[in-house]
Amino acid sequence: MLIPSIDLQNGAVVQLVQGERLAIRDTDVFAWVHRFERCPKVQVIDLDAAMGRGDNLSIVRQIAGTLSCRVGGGVRTVERAHDILAAGAKAVIVGSSLFKDGRPDLAFAKRMADAVGVEQVIAAVDSKAGQVVIHGWKTALPITAVDAIRALEPYCAEFLYTHVDREGLMAGTDLSAILQLRRATTRRLTAAGGITTREEIDTLHEHDVDAVVGMALYTGRLSLEP
Repeated sequence: MLIPSIDLQNGAVVQLVQGERLAIRDTDVFAWVHRFERCPKVQVIDLDAAMGRGDNLSIVRQIAGTLSCRVGGGVRTVERAHDILAAGAKAVIVGSSLFKDGRPDLAFAKRMADAVGVEQVIAAVDSKAGQVVIHGWKTALPITAVDAIRALEPYCAEFLYTHVDREGLMAGTDLSAILQLRRATTRRLTAAGGITTREEIDTLHEHDVDAVVGMALYTGRLSLEP
């Protein structure tokens, strides 16, 4: 399944290359919300909240009440998770806060899962140069994505894996890395990072992996239509 991504920064929809260089910015957020409203799943990420530089929570709440979406970015507390879910989001994406002292923080993961329900927790595990990265992909941890997924599996219903090395480059993703993770967990798996073609989406679908797409949709390289 193709899952469009709405990344929010300073009140606008943006697309960043490697999480840093701004490539696209559109202040008409709800034009994109309208475009994606028939999609069974949409991913919404509050980049400002993720980086601890304010948030776009009022926009997130409006989107969550309109689209069938999962929301991430700055979900560091049970209270924030409850807020997002109460607005209508189907699930929360929890990332950096699942890690502490260089390894998975299983106590926090359990607390979140117990509070909102395992079925509403998506654990984000992002990888760059073979290591898990957190804090907006700035901090590398001495563990692999497979290590992280195996540890966190009891506390979520789904994993979101971003292959940061390919993010925003529109040069294709790393299918072998994604399929390695597919073999490592029985949970649902969604992949992101450089997914550009319908062929990649179809291949991932054959292996029961959903595909988050951003840059390729916003540039018109890829259509929502099959």
